[in-house]
Amino acid sequence: MITRGGGVTRNTALEVRGGGFWLAVGAGAASILLTITIGLLGPSAMVPPLPGRPWQPPYSLGVMPDGRLVIGLAAAAVVLGAVGLAAGLRNAGRMPDARWLLLAGCLVAVVLAFLPPSGSADHLNYAAYGRMVTLGHNPYVTVPADLPADPVIKWVEEWRQTPSVYGPVATAVQAFASLIGGESVRLTVFVMELANAAAFVATALLLHRFTRHDPVRQRRAALLWTVNPLIVYHLAAGMHLDTLAIAFVIAALVVERGRGILLGLGIAVKVTVGLVALGPAWELRRSPRKLALVAGSATLTVLAAYLLAGPDSLDQVRNASQSLSLATPWKLVQHAAQSLIGPGAYRVWIQLASYVLLAALAFLLIRAFRRDGELDAPRVALAFGVAWLFATPYVLPWYDGLAFALLAMVVCPALDGFLVVRLAVLSLGYLPARQMDQPDGLGWLVTVVRSQVVPWCLLALTIGLAWWAWRAGARARTRPA
Repeated sequence: MITRGGGVTRNTALEVRGGGFWLAVGAGAASILLTITIGLLGPSAMVPPLPGRPWQPPYSLGVMPDGRLVIGLAAAAVVLGAVGLAAGLRNAGRMPDARWLLLAGCLVAVVLAFLPPSGSADHLNYAAYGRMVTLGHNPYVTVPADLPADPVIKWVEEWRQTPSVYGPVATAVQAFASLIGGESVRLTVFVMELANAAAFVATALLLHRFTRHDPVRQRRAALLWTVNPLIVYHLAAGMHLDTLAIAFVIAALVVERGRGILLGLGIAVKVTVGLVALGPAWELRRSPRKLALVAGSATLTVLAAYLLAGPDSLDQVRNASQSLSLATPWKLVQHAAQSLIGPGAYRVWIQLASYVLLAALAFLLIRAFRRDGELDAPRVALAFGVAWLFATPYVLPWYDGLAFALLAMVVCPALDGFLVVRLAVLSLGYLPARQMDQPDGLGWLVTVVRSQVVPWCLLALTIGLAWWAWRAGARARTRPA
C-alpha cells in the first residue's frame, strides 16, 4: 500500500517490492563489496603500498593483484554503484527502514577504515604534510622533494613538487596523525582513516536527524550518502579530506548553535565549501542580528585558523584556483583556443568565464527551486554547490560528495539523475586517479577516456542541467497563484 505522500506502510512494504528494489539492493551491495575487495587485496594499481610494521593497521591480504584486475573491479564497482543508486532513488519508499540503511553504511565505513585507502595516492600527501609539521617544517612552503630521505615523506607519488593546498584544520588533523604514526606511513594513514570514518558517520547521523520527520526522505538521505556506493567508493574507501569538510558544513546546516564556527571550520579544511555559507546567509537575511553573529563567528574562525597557519597557507589556494583538470569541459576550450590562435595565457579568461557560468547556473537553479515554495538554507547551498561543480575548471570525482550530502537534505528527483550520471562518468574517467604502477596498454584510459570522452559527456550534462533548470524555473513563473 502506497500512501498519498509516497511512503509505504510497514506491514505491506514487501508486497510492493519489485524488480527495482532488488536491483537497487543487489547492484548497490555488489558495488560496495567490490570496493571492499579492492582494499582487502592490498597494494596494486588502485592501492598504494603503506610502509610500516606488518602488525599495524590498516590490514590487507597483500596478494599483489594484477593491475588490470583491480581496475576492472573498480569499473564494475562504479557501474553497479550508479545503477543501484539510480534504482534505489526511484524506489526510495520501498527501501528498508532508514535505521537499517544507516547501520549498514556506518559499518561499511568502519570496515573500510581498517583497509588501505584505494583509488588515489592523496593520503600519502596528507601523511607527508603532517610529518612536515611534526619535524618543524612549514607544509605550505616545503615540498616533499625537499625531504627525499624522510621515511614518510619519500613515499609521496605524484605531488612531490607541490606544497600543501589544504586548510589549517586539515593540516592539524594530518599533524595529529603524524604524531601518533611517527615514522610509520601505515599507522599515520590509519589514524587519518579513523578521523575520516568518524566524519563520514557524523554526516550520516546528521542527515538522518535532519530528515527524521519523513521516513521516505530518511531513506532517500541514506541512499544519497550513507549507503551510496559511489560516495563509499570515493570518500569512505578513498579517504579524501572532503569528507571532513562536508561533515562541518552539514552540521552547520542541521544545528543552530555554533553554526558560524562550524562553517568556519569547514572552510579551514577546504576553502571551496565556503559556498555553503550562502545558504544560511539567505535564510537569515531578514534577521540582521543573527546573520551578523553567524557571519562574524565564521569569519573569526577562518581568520584565526589561517593566522595560526601563517600567510603562506593561502598561496597554494590561489594557485589551485587557476588550475585545469583533464576531465573538465574547460580543457576542451583550452585546446580549441590553442588550435585557433596558438599558445597563450588562456587560464585567466577561462577562470573568468567559469565564474560567469557559476553565477548563471546558480541563478537558474535557485529559480527552479522556487517552484517548491520558499527557499531555505539547504536549497540555496545546493544551488551554489552544484553550480560550482559544473562550472569549475578543476574538479575531481570526490568533490561531488558535497553535492550529494546537500541533495540528501532536498527533494529534487531531476537533479538526482544529473548528479548520479555526472559522478559515474567522472569516476570512470579517473580509473584510477593514482598514476604510478599502471599496467601497460591502458594509457587510453587517460588519453581517450579522461581527456576526451569525459569532458564531452560533462559538457552535455552541463547544457542539459541549464536547460532543465531554465524550463523548471519558467514553469514556476507561469504557475497560477
